[in-house]
Amino acid sequence: MSAITFGEPFGQGWVQAGELALAFVLSSLIGFEREWRHKSAGLRTHTIVGVAAALIMMVSKYGFTDVLGTHVVLDPSRVAAQIVSGIGFIGGGLIFVRRDVVRGLTTAAVVWLTAAVGMAVGAGLPILAVLVTAGHFVVVYGFTPLAARLPGARNALSQLGMIYLDGHGVLRRALAECTQCGFAVSHLSADRVTDRLAIPSGSEGGYDEHAAPGAVSVTLQVEGSGSVADLAAALAEIDGMLAVNARDVTFTTE
Repeated sequence: MSAITFGEPFGQGWVQAGELALAFVLSSLIGFEREWRHKSAGLRTHTIVGVAAALIMMVSKYGFTDVLGTHVVLDPSRVAAQIVSGIGFIGGGLIFVRRDVVRGLTTAAVVWLTAAVGMAVGAGLPILAVLVTAGHFVVVYGFTPLAARLPGARNALSQLGMIYLDGHGVLRRALAECTQCGFAVSHLSADRVTDRLAIPSGSEGGYDEHAAPGAVSVTLQVEGSGSVADLAAALAEIDGMLAVNARDVTFTTE
């Protein structure tokens, strides 16, 4: 076994150790943001991706110095190039489709960005890596509220619960009202109610029990840029509607 060498040009000096540490810090910052926002790939995944990308870059640059010679010529970019295509397998596993709504695109893109940050650090471009990391936080925190305010933006995902009397065309009118208010229905589930219902009364916090012959309970998952409160109020005005409640769901288009 050959002796362990330290320093330039062998790629095992303090400079390379500092670059790995920087890749660790930057990718951890990105991963912490993803973890904080409860995304499918969090702190551990992004940290590992960033540090591994930096290490692969260093292997590509320094790992073959002992075999170089007159008759041996190596292209150090060939190993590094495989990171770009290889990281696609991780990103592809984070993207999934629920009915007609695609989820995980932003998280997959952030994993790809983290790999690029690690590659930049490993290639000896720490300033660019820091700038891209800062740019990531500008995008996820600055662009998200901006995109929600754009005309036609459809980032708001909410869930509506309705209880209505069957046989009065209530559901048809409710779906039409959702469309008129700028919402698209991505999921619908319905159950027939057989027990007595506790319907909110006029008094604050009070409930009245009513018999519910032929009542149906429907849950709608709607996505749109309009006001969910206004939509719920409009649905409550439909003849035959017994109760309406609305709430935001915990996952987003990211």
